[in-house]
Parts: sequence; structure tokens; C-alpha cells
Amino acid sequence: MTEGRTDDRAPERTVFGHPIGLVNLFGVELWERFSFYGMLTILGYYLYYSVTEGGLGLPQATATGIVGAYGGLVYLSTVLGGWVADRVLGMERTVFYGGTVVMLGHIALAVLPGLTGVGVGLGLVALGSGALKANASSLLGTLYDKDDARADGGFTLFYLGINLGAFVGPLITGLLQSSVGFHWGFGAAAVGMALGLGQYVAFRRNLGTHGRDVPNPLPRDKVAVYVGALIVVVALVAAVLATGVVKLANLSQVTTGVIIAASVAYFAVMLRSPKVEAVERTRVRAFIPLFVANAVFWSLFQQIFTVLAVYSDERMNWSIFGWTAPSSWIGSIEPVWIILLSPVFAAMWTKLGNRAPTTPRKFAYGVIGMGVAFLLFLPFAGTTGKAVPALLVAAVLAAFAVSELMLSPIGLSVTTKLAPQAFRAQMMALYFFSVGLGTSMSGVLAGYYDPAREFAYFGILGAVAIAVGVVVFAISGWISRLMEGVH
Repeated sequence: MTEGRTDDRAPERTVFGHPIGLVNLFGVELWERFSFYGMLTILGYYLYYSVTEGGLGLPQATATGIVGAYGGLVYLSTVLGGWVADRVLGMERTVFYGGTVVMLGHIALAVLPGLTGVGVGLGLVALGSGALKANASSLLGTLYDKDDARADGGFTLFYLGINLGAFVGPLITGLLQSSVGFHWGFGAAAVGMALGLGQYVAFRRNLGTHGRDVPNPLPRDKVAVYVGALIVVVALVAAVLATGVVKLANLSQVTTGVIIAASVAYFAVMLRSPKVEAVERTRVRAFIPLFVANAVFWSLFQQIFTVLAVYSDERMNWSIFGWTAPSSWIGSIEPVWIILLSPVFAAMWTKLGNRAPTTPRKFAYGVIGMGVAFLLFLPFAGTTGKAVPALLVAAVLAAFAVSELMLSPIGLSVTTKLAPQAFRAQMMALYFFSVGLGTSMSGVLAGYYDPAREFAYFGILGAVAIAVGVVVFAISGWISRLMEGVH
């Protein structure tokens, strides 16, 4: 006990005014995103490049659809990760085991050939990322009280770690892919996740007792029921794949439908659960329009890995002083802006405190900004070949970054505040459902992209996003009232 204190509570250890546990979660998320985005930025090329170029030779539209569907499945699996944390392991241990599964998935991509490696590797990475991602964010939320004005700043710093990994990952995997082959790039992703696990274990004590409890333990007599349900789900998935109802070509559409159905079901469960108090139920209702706005935002943003990956490969001039950079570096541009701007936004939200715009208005600004960013591609429409300078696209992606900082870290923060006590981790999984819905939609929308119709493509999607943002702004006061005291 610190001398002079009159109680048994240890003083809070802080770094830059934030709980020291933020440092560990910052690190593990940095390396997880290094591996995830490093793999994702070369995945589409691996799927549609010809066999002579080291790829699998799938149709381009199928490849971008798979990338979008895979991203959606990652976020869909967060509900399983949230359920395991809330009912079985607790958030802290689920983060560790999730990271281990992610690492095994990247190893499978690196060593197993063809579609076998893709299926096994992406399946493991999706499950592991679902366990790690929702729980790392929820675990961070437990470090702050609901009325702690530092929370938005803390989540923005956490977001800086995400984007440091997202910046470095594509640079390294892209260079390895272009110089020695795709599987070396996938191997680098595995090494990155291993480093993240190592630092997480080494500094686990900084989290104290946060996330160690299991808030809604699964009764022993229910274990067999859930194991049986899992077997049924696995058998159903296998049957659907075997009968050809779900194909690679329609995977993104099917994934989108599944996420919509699962989201509706999850909202219904929370709103009807006797473990959710009346005030908590009202806050869940407030989350619904934010969920929709978030999905619209990510359906445009995640096209960095679908449409803009193709755009980078076929329309952008990557020549830098006579050297041609890898097309996959498109994935590293936007994180640079996040890295530069995150400290500014973190300081701004921390200084403004309760005087900052309300969360619904931040969401509205983010969605509107994303729509404007798509409209900024219109001046390049109509050109042919690799005529779009990479520096100009880098400037456009600055608008992506500002919009993301207005919405994404704020979304993580408000989800922890609106979450019912019995559904803390699962509420974060529901937030990631909205990200997953947008991600799978990015794969669906990619099927409509054609360089000959770029003006219509970017123009229509940009206008729709702006319209959604305006609606959210118009009803922001109503949403704030439903949030019952959460700013």
C-alpha cells in the first residue's frame, strides 16, 4: 500500500494519463493487425493472379468477393469469441487463445498449397481474429469507468496501435510477395502474430484482474446442449458447401445475408433478455441506428481491399524515382494518415471532454466524410491505363482517415458504454457485426465495379453515404436521449 493512503486500493498506474493496461492491449492489437492486414492486402492478388505469377487464377470478381466475404466472416465470428468470453473463459484468456489460433491460420496459409491452404488458413484466422478482436476492445473498455472522459482518447490511442500494424504489415508482405512469393508474405504474417503473443504474455500482469471474470458462466448441465448445437452448425455448413448452394462466386452475398439475420437475432436476444435492465434495454435501442450507419461506412471503407486493390493494380502509377512499388502498398497509405492524425484526435477529444460533439453526430460526420471521399475519385474517372498517380490517391485516402477517426474509435468506445452488463463482450461482437456487414458488402459491391463505369460507381456510392450521414445527423438528438446519459 502506498504510504499515506487510508484504504487498501493501489494507486492507478498510468501512461500519458491512461491506465497502464492500455500499453499491453496496444501492442497485441498492433501485431494482430500487422498479420491481418499484411495477409489481406496480398490475398486478393493471390486468388486472381495467374498460376505463372504465383496465384491461383480465379476470376477477378470471384477473388474480390472472397476477400469481402472473408472479412465479413472474421467479424461474424466475433460473436463466438464474445460468447466464449462471457460464458466460459473471460475476456483476458480469450484474447490469448484467439491470438494463438490466428498464428496457426497464417502458418497454414504459408505452408499449405492452393485452395486447401486458403480454406484452412482463412478459417483459422477468422475464428482467432473473432475471439481476439472483440475481446481486446472490450477489455480496454473495462479499464475506464462509464463516465471517464479519457475513454475516447484511450480508444483513439488504441486505434493508433491498430494502424501502426496496418501500415507496416502490407509494406513487408508486399515486398516479400513481389520478390520471393506469396507464401513468404503469409509467413511474415505468422511471425508478426507470434511476436504479439509473446509481448502479451510478458506484460499480462499490467491488466491486473480486468477481464479475468466470467460474467455469465455457462452452467455445467448446459455444456452438452451447446456442444450438440455446434456439431449441428458444422454439419449444416458442410452440407451447404457439399451441395453447391454456396459457391466461391456467391460467398459474399451469402455472408451478407447471414450477418443481417444474425444481427437481427442478436438484437432481439438482448432486448428480450431478463438479464438486461430497462435502462440498458433503452441504450441497446439507441445502438441500432449507429449500427446501420457503421455498416454503411465500412461498406465503402473496406473497398480498400476489394475495388481499390484492383484499382491500385490496374489504374494507379506506382513509379517512385524509377522504381515501381508493389500494388499491395495501397493498404499502407491510409494507416499513415491515421498514425499522423490519431494523436491530434486523441488530444482533441480528451481536451474537449463532455464539450465534444455527441457520439451520434460524430457518426454522422464520419459517414458523410466517407461519401465525400468516394466523390474525390470522380476527377480520375474516364482515364485509361495506369494513369492515376499514387500521390493523388494518397491525398484522397486522407479523407478516408479523417472519416475513420470520426467514427471507428468512437464506435468502439460507445459500444462498451452502451453494453448491458451481462452482454459486455457480446455487445462488442454485435458492433463488429456492423463492421462485418459492411465488409461483406464491399465484396458484393465490388462485383459492380468496372473501370469503364467508374464515374457512376464512385458517384452513386458516395451520394448514398452522404444521404445516410445526413439522416443520422437529423435524428442525433433522439439517439442521444435513448443513450440515457452516455455522451
